[in-house]
Amino acid sequence: MSFSNDLLTWYDKNARQLPWRSFPSPYRVWVSEIMLQQTRVETVLPYFERFLVRFPDLESLASASQEEVLRVWEGLGYYSRARNLHKAARVILLEHEGRIPSTAPELERLPGIGHYTAAAIASIAFGEPVEAVDGNVKRIYSRILALQEALGSTRFEKTIEDYAQSVLPPDRPGDFNQALMDLGSSVCLPRQPLCLACPVRDHCLAFKQGVQNDLPLRVKKAPIPHYDVCVSIIQVDGKVLLSQREQSGMLAGLWEFPGGKCEQRDKSLEDCLKREVLEKTGLEVSTGEKIGIFEHAYTHFKITVHAWYAQPFSPVPIKLPEHLRWVSCLELPILPMGKVARLISNQIYDIP
Repeated sequence: MSFSNDLLTWYDKNARQLPWRSFPSPYRVWVSEIMLQQTRVETVLPYFERFLVRFPDLESLASASQEEVLRVWEGLGYYSRARNLHKAARVILLEHEGRIPSTAPELERLPGIGHYTAAAIASIAFGEPVEAVDGNVKRIYSRILALQEALGSTRFEKTIEDYAQSVLPPDRPGDFNQALMDLGSSVCLPRQPLCLACPVRDHCLAFKQGVQNDLPLRVKKAPIPHYDVCVSIIQVDGKVLLSQREQSGMLAGLWEFPGGKCEQRDKSLEDCLKREVLEKTGLEVSTGEKIGIFEHAYTHFKITVHAWYAQPFSPVPIKLPEHLRWVSCLELPILPMGKVARLISNQIYDIP
């Protein structure tokens, strides 16, 4: 039996039951693949269901506002995915007559769709014989080949690409790519792979050589940096002041409490808070009761957020620049926020 036959035989008996597999329309496959970028299946499942309830088809997604899309997406992280999904829906509606492109090259031209995601959508939704190679697949193939090149090196990538093309079955490319996804998530794990349960261990050179735990070879990464962030809760007449992030960059377009990252010139966390609030809002404030400390990790760095109540020294103008808004506690659940800002808002207003 070939590698692909053994893998597909296992997949036919052990495939995960997932909502986008039960009803694999191009739209559902596309949404699922965008959500699955850098995110585990278990995390995606409830967000996928919620998203499809509000945006059951491409037309409903394209006609929504970006703010509404971000709010429904909230909590899943990597918000550029939601913005690009929204942009792509509008592009498909205007330039493709509402039909999702069926080939990987066409899909890759849409916002938010890279080489792997395009291949996954094209193979699963349209049966295009194109290999979808992500980090999980690279791990599997590096072990199958007992590859002694470092992950990410030119020779590593070329060897993996050539092998992926050679084993892809043209008659079942979507099932094969999904079988690799399932194998990487349940058997060929990053640490302590379950080799005795692996359907393709007879093809695995790393297993035969006993080096599966050592592969793929990795270049040592630099330590993840950490930053202290200070934010303020400024309340006037039953409303709280929020600041909207710029429309590009990290957490673009989301709402947060005014503040920012500590710098070397700050003598204390309170000094950081006062400086950041002045720079972001033009308001001079004094710090009041500390609300709490909130830890959060992003892909490339970690933060500790210190939150205080703060009082302005002078009357606060009701009319504010576009990026600032006075918000009632009833409006807070409607506005899209990052995870830490949502934790703070839920705590200060006792929102379950």
